[in-house]
Amino acid sequence: MPDPGSVRLADGVRLRVHTYGPDTADLTVLLLHGWTLDGRTWHRQVTALQETFGTAVRVVTYDARGHGRSGPATLHSATLAQLGDDLAEVIAEVAPTGPIVLAGHSMGGMTVMEYAHRHPGDFARRIAGLLFVSTTAEGHTHTGYGLPGPVARLLRIAELAGAGLLARCGGWRTPLPLLYALRPPLRWLLFGDACEPADIRLTTSAVARASLVSIGGFRPSIGAQSRLATLAELGDLPAAALVGDRDRLTPPPCAVSIAEALPSAELTVCPGAGHMLMLERADEVTTALLSVTTRAMSRPKVVRKATARAGVRGGRSIVKQPRRRGDRHGAACT
Repeated sequence: MPDPGSVRLADGVRLRVHTYGPDTADLTVLLLHGWTLDGRTWHRQVTALQETFGTAVRVVTYDARGHGRSGPATLHSATLAQLGDDLAEVIAEVAPTGPIVLAGHSMGGMTVMEYAHRHPGDFARRIAGLLFVSTTAEGHTHTGYGLPGPVARLLRIAELAGAGLLARCGGWRTPLPLLYALRPPLRWLLFGDACEPADIRLTTSAVARASLVSIGGFRPSIGAQSRLATLAELGDLPAAALVGDRDRLTPPPCAVSIAEALPSAELTVCPGAGHMLMLERADEVTTALLSVTTRAMSRPKVVRKATARAGVRGGRSIVKQPRRRGDRHGAACT
């Protein structure tokens, strides 16, 4: 069972934090969720890490400011830079010693990059592995929503205008009846060919917890992000990047550029999958996370006490996951 708690940040905001495993674990795996979501999106990977490594690994999830059960974001604090600083404070509080694997989905991956950019010394001393899931280092450069260019440009204009309005709505949250009505567009935007009903319900409930200022306020910072140069300076860390080829928000070119910037990263492309890979393709994400964690535990100064089931692969390669046949969902979610 998780140990729920909170971290009080320097500006007074409290972040909801869940920890799994002992403080004495050899390594900490910290999982960061995406924009408008919360830490529950990683629940399958949390279970797999516990089952695989036992007490040798401590797992931490937290809800970013303005998301989930955490304290509010403001129009001023709804930036990736602030999230990078928040991550530094969370690490100092919940994992002050020992190596860390960082795994980030969407905005969570951008938060990891911002932490590396703003706190390079801490990053170099503490981080032993990286996992990037459905994220980008180039803002909205490649975001086309899966639509023709002119239509995508119009949609982006409308999206940015809507985000500006939402950012001024303060701590209000989207009414649940409206969210239920928005499930079809959310399903189209965030998922690929197929998804389990439970996964869209979890995603919708997470969006319901995000404040409107967070939904709108983070959008400009996310769109303007540019951190490829930061990634290129991170060295030969165990790393992996995963993307779905139906991802309408961070399509495959986003993951390709991340893998090109990180010399040791393995790139996995999941056919038929969308943006919510931890839910849609839990097995693929879990395999990559276990592999990165195993490799991180094999690095100097990390004593392994568990034998991981994850395979270890060195060097960068591109893995095109086969489309699964014969499953009742076609290109199924797992």
